[in-house]
Amino acid sequence: MKYVNLGSTGTKVSAICLGCMSYGVPDRGTHEWTLPEEESRPFIQRALEMGINFFDTANMYSDGTGEEILGRALRDFARRDEIVLATKVFYPMRKDPNSGGLSRKAIMTEIDNSLRRLGTDHVDLYQIHRYDSTTPIEETMETLHDVVKAGKARYIGASSMYAWQFAKAQHVAESNGWTKFVTMQNHYNLVYREEEREMLPLCLDQGVGCIPWSPLARGLVTRDRGAVTTRTGTDLYAKTMYGTANLEILDEVAAIATERGVSRAAVGLAWVAKHPAVTAPIVGVTKPHHLDDAVASLEVTLTAEEIARLEAPYTPQPVYGL
Repeated sequence: MKYVNLGSTGTKVSAICLGCMSYGVPDRGTHEWTLPEEESRPFIQRALEMGINFFDTANMYSDGTGEEILGRALRDFARRDEIVLATKVFYPMRKDPNSGGLSRKAIMTEIDNSLRRLGTDHVDLYQIHRYDSTTPIEETMETLHDVVKAGKARYIGASSMYAWQFAKAQHVAESNGWTKFVTMQNHYNLVYREEEREMLPLCLDQGVGCIPWSPLARGLVTRDRGAVTTRTGTDLYAKTMYGTANLEILDEVAAIATERGVSRAAVGLAWVAKHPAVTAPIVGVTKPHHLDDAVASLEVTLTAEEIARLEAPYTPQPVYGL
């Protein structure tokens, strides 16, 4: 396994992050395709055996059951001080009006709920899942600072938003002597490259590590055009994205994978990881070969000619994922 610094911090993380949205009680929440606990645990254990020490989840995944499953597995299979554990806050967890968002009330409630479900006294990376335009950014950043100072999180991170929003949040934190974000979990893959315009250059300039979500476009990059899977039929969120994707890119991925004798996933992940702002792509794993492909991608260095082939068909896309 290859290990890299988490952004500009001194903390070392595996160059592959295991995304745990795939693990949770299937009828809880909006992800009907998730794996129940007994099917999830072997993947978490195997990831640890392969040297992955970076795990990402969120309070809202499968109505909190995702955190519970991950927490129990890590307690059984790993030492807490050897793991870099990340979770997120923003989306409503209940029906009351203060159950979501990034107010002081919401964050203070949800960090404690997440820690209880995960079975730990702290997370290493506490991330805002989205930007909350209904809460003053000063309130959010001060509260996150207090979470860190209380020892409940080691670092804080952000996820998909406009670059100006991220810059504003960082400025507010710096101006007040509060904790700044060290990571950006953004939407980035071969068929969605809009982050190259502003967010990735901003993060590179400021030393913020990017940990892209959906680095394989929810599996689109690994399949033939029009291929149907269980997830394509039940992932409602994915149905709102990639409708205008340049599918010629998929043909180039397949061709290069064949030429090299590697998987399409390895090609797609190698392309994402080559960007100097990227710390570690977040990979979802529901089949044994998913882990093998992800780790194998660390040994793939694309040539300039291959990169040009992969990138040539791309045209500007609508903004997805905010």
